[in-house]
Amino acid sequence: MTPKQKIVFLFGNDEFAITRRIKEFESEFASRFAADMNIARLDGRLLADDQLNNAVNAIPFLADSRLVSLSNPSAHYATPEARRKFCEFLEKIPETTRLIINEVVEPRQASKHWLVAWSQKKSGLVATQSFMLPPVKSMTGWILNEVRNQKGQMEQAAANKLAEMVGADTRQAAQEISKLLAYVNWERAVNVSDVAAASIVSVEQSVFDFVDSLATRDSKAAQALLRRLLETEEPFSLWGMVIRQFRLLILAREILDNGGTLNEVQRELNLHPYVAEKMTKQAKIYTLGSLESIYHRLLEIDEGVKTGQWSLDLALEMLVVELAVE
Repeated sequence: MTPKQKIVFLFGNDEFAITRRIKEFESEFASRFAADMNIARLDGRLLADDQLNNAVNAIPFLADSRLVSLSNPSAHYATPEARRKFCEFLEKIPETTRLIINEVVEPRQASKHWLVAWSQKKSGLVATQSFMLPPVKSMTGWILNEVRNQKGQMEQAAANKLAEMVGADTRQAAQEISKLLAYVNWERAVNVSDVAAASIVSVEQSVFDFVDSLATRDSKAAQALLRRLLETEEPFSLWGMVIRQFRLLILAREILDNGGTLNEVQRELNLHPYVAEKMTKQAKIYTLGSLESIYHRLLEIDEGVKTGQWSLDLALEMLVVELAVE
C-alpha cells in the first residue's frame, strides 16, 4: 500500500475474512490504549449527519494516526447524488486518518458495485481487497490452512469431513476448528472421529429448522429450537447465522423467480449441494417480498442490539414472537 492510499475498501461475501482483516488493521496500534483512543467504528445503517466527517477529521490522540472503519456504506449513501458527494469527501481525507470501508458484495454484483467502480479509478488513493467465499471444492485446503493459523494439526480425512459439513461457510468452519483443537487440547492432530464427536455442525441444520418453524408460524417449535441453539451457541454467532440465512434465502428466491434451478442456486451462491437443496426448498416457502420485509426487520433489531435498546437474547425472542406467533 502506498502512502497515498489512505482508504482501504474491503468487499465480498466472505464476512469472516473481512472482519479478520479489519482486526488486523486495528492491531497495528502500539498499545490497547492508543487503539481505544484512535479507532472509530461506524455502520452505514446507523450513521448520523456529520458523524463520519467528525470521525475522519479528528486529531489523533497520542498516536501518529487514526483508524476509522465504515461498514455498509450503501445503506446510508443510497442515491446517486449522495454517493457522488461521498466519493468527493473520500478524496479529502487527512493524512492522519486511514479509512477502512467494508461491504458485503456477492460475486455476481461486484463488477457493477458503485464503490468497486470508483475505487478502480482511484487506485492511487484506494487499496481494494476482495474477499469472496472459496469454492466448496477448495474448502479442505482452506480448513487445513486455518488449522495452521490456529496453531493446530488436522488429518486430511478429518478436513474432508468437516468441509462436507460446513460447505463454504468460513466463519462456521473457523469456529468448528477452534472447538476441535480445544477438544484435542492442541496435543495431537484432529481425526475423523474427533469431528464426529465434537463438531457441532448440526447447528446449521437447527438453523434451517428454526427458519422453517418461523415460515410455518409454529411458535412452539421455534421457541424450543431457539432454546436448544442458545445452549450450544454464542448468541452473536447464532444471530449472524440467522441473518446470513435470510440473506441467502433472498438471493435464492431471486434466482428462482428469474427461472433459475437448484443447480444455479448452488453455483451462484457457492453452496454445498446439500445446503443448496435445503436453501432452495426453504426459499420456495416464502415470497421475495416477505423475505425482504423479514430481512429489513432483522436489520432494525440488529441496530437495536448495537445501540443497547435490548439484549441479543431478547432480540431473538422478539424475532420468534413477531414472525412465528400464531
